[in-house]
Amino acid sequence: MAMNKTEAAAREAPEKADDPGREGASALKERGIRLTRQRQILLDLLDQSGKHLDAESLYKLARGKDPKLNRVTVYRTLKLLKQGGLVDELDLLHYDGDQHYYETRAKQEHAHIICLRCGKVEEYFGESLQKLRKQVEEHFGFQIVLTRTEVGGYCPHCQVLRARELALAAQEAEASPAVPRTARAGRKE
Repeated sequence: MAMNKTEAAAREAPEKADDPGREGASALKERGIRLTRQRQILLDLLDQSGKHLDAESLYKLARGKDPKLNRVTVYRTLKLLKQGGLVDELDLLHYDGDQHYYETRAKQEHAHIICLRCGKVEEYFGESLQKLRKQVEEHFGFQIVLTRTEVGGYCPHCQVLRARELALAAQEAEASPAVPRTARAGRKE
């Protein structure tokens, strides 16, 4: 059965600790890294925003909580959290060029569904992903430690807009007079 992000979060809620930073703090501590107040702010924002944030968006949100926090701290902390296995860095099919987005590591694997027109990102949690993982492990004898699934297409709203645009373009192509070959080439015969 497929679940959206909200349903999956509700299902996971009983499993999560009361303090979302507790898991992060212990993972960093194991690596000899302190979870400072500023690092905690960034981790909490990533965990609680419900969005895939880029570094600049995270910086702007964090400044609202701590005006002394600077960009360098954000970038260094993201690198640290990524190396510590607490945050994933995503490119989301490079929808925004080379922009990278961040999310905390979810307890449950999921796929990112990206609209190639509007950039909307949905998360898909479903048994089919677990089945695919198991099939790959069994077929290749592969021990999977990390998966990342991104699917690109068009959301329902953009499908409608795209169909209208394609229909309009087809009508315009039919209505425009055919240009003689010599005129297209810019030469006289």
